[in-house]
Amino acid sequence: MVENPLQRMTEDELWSQYKNSRDPAIRDAFIRQYAPLVKYVAGKVAASMPNTVEFEDLVGFGVFGLLDAIEKFDPDKNVKFKTYAVTRIRGAIFDELRSIDWVPRSVRQKTKEIEDAVVSLESKLGRPVSDQEIASSMGVSEDDFLKTMLKISSTSVLSLNDVWYAGDDADKISIGESIESPSSMNPDTTVEREEVKRVIVQAISELPEKEKKVLVLYYYEDLTLKEIGQVLEVTESRVSQLHTKAILRLRAKLTNLRKGIF
Repeated sequence: MVENPLQRMTEDELWSQYKNSRDPAIRDAFIRQYAPLVKYVAGKVAASMPNTVEFEDLVGFGVFGLLDAIEKFDPDKNVKFKTYAVTRIRGAIFDELRSIDWVPRSVRQKTKEIEDAVVSLESKLGRPVSDQEIASSMGVSEDDFLKTMLKISSTSVLSLNDVWYAGDDADKISIGESIESPSSMNPDTTVEREEVKRVIVQAISELPEKEKKVLVLYYYEDLTLKEIGQVLEVTESRVSQLHTKAILRLRAKLTNLRKGIF
């Protein structure tokens, strides 16, 4: 049996060679090696989805994210491929879920109303706003507001994979890319891209402490909502609610900050 020369190479050597050659054999080797990662990410996403969402469908969506990660990964940056790929796989799954539009219209409408309220209040006050302030601006009680947030968190698809543009349409940054490895972001040659990254990092740093912890633990430390609940000593549903509030607040902050720089 003839030995495959690729088997004698380290992963770093394979990435270096693939970057230069785009050898299909190396790409296929990476697909086989990281296929279990797709199932792992799909399983995490499935845990927070309704029973109507099939696990195998999520795996299928995630495969496209893995392929995208393999093509776009830069081995010269100080980020592990697994960390990078998790974000791309999760993003591909969420993108497909959004495209099939299974979220009820009423939930989307409430989500937009809350996001608009946060944009307006934080722009006016210049600081993070409380649940009570958001509820008051919407003309509802704080209890009703929290019930709405719980409903949104259990049915909506909100994530850090929203895309922000720097320069032209070909140069895209997801919010998740800026938090997946906060200590290892490298300078980019595009000034506009660096400015968008700065805005995203600034917006994340200004979130309330618990919401920021949820984002870091979920997207960077890769913990499940249940595991985060154990760390923060709150229920899983409360973590889900904190996650949703963090995303809504972050998107509102980015909307306001982008108005100031673009």
